[in-house]
Amino acid sequence: MSTTAASLVVLFLVAVVPLAPTEAVLIGAGVLAASGEVPLYLVVLVAAAGCLASDMINFTAGRRMGMKALDKVNKNAKARAMVVWTADQLASKGETILIAARFLPAGGIVGALLAGALKWPARRFVPVAAAGSALWSVYPATVGYIGGQIVDEAWLAMLLSFGVATLISIPVGMAIRARNASRTLSYAEASS
Repeated sequence: MSTTAASLVVLFLVAVVPLAPTEAVLIGAGVLAASGEVPLYLVVLVAAAGCLASDMINFTAGRRMGMKALDKVNKNAKARAMVVWTADQLASKGETILIAARFLPAGGIVGALLAGALKWPARRFVPVAAAGSALWSVYPATVGYIGGQIVDEAWLAMLLSFGVATLISIPVGMAIRARNASRTLSYAEASS
């Protein structure tokens, strides 16, 4: 098996496993694509397929176990409030919130588990999960690719790409948390 094929297999497997460092591996694959080892579109396609497979596993777990599937996520009041908030958003905004949740830490997992627990039909879930997986996969792969285009040294390109990803995700995460803080607090009080 070639190095390129092996890296794509690793990327797929990491993307399938919930809570694995998919973003880091995908940034690395983007750097690899910048060096010409593998086409960027193939990196995105493989990552999206792995994320979709993971979503299907979580969706199936949610359908079979119901809200008990979220017990590991519901460790504290803040986490429970976020689950309640996400469930409420899924009920009212459905597809859009499921795609947006993919960009939040563990959001893809929670969204898929909730969609399953809320008994969404697979014909509704699969296209949305596929779109969310593809859109999310483009982001870290492109960041890695751009880093690889700017810097020739692979380790430096990875470092630059991780730095850029962090600079983008921290302010975005803080803005989302600030926007939802009052809503989450009211959900936490309601779920107590």
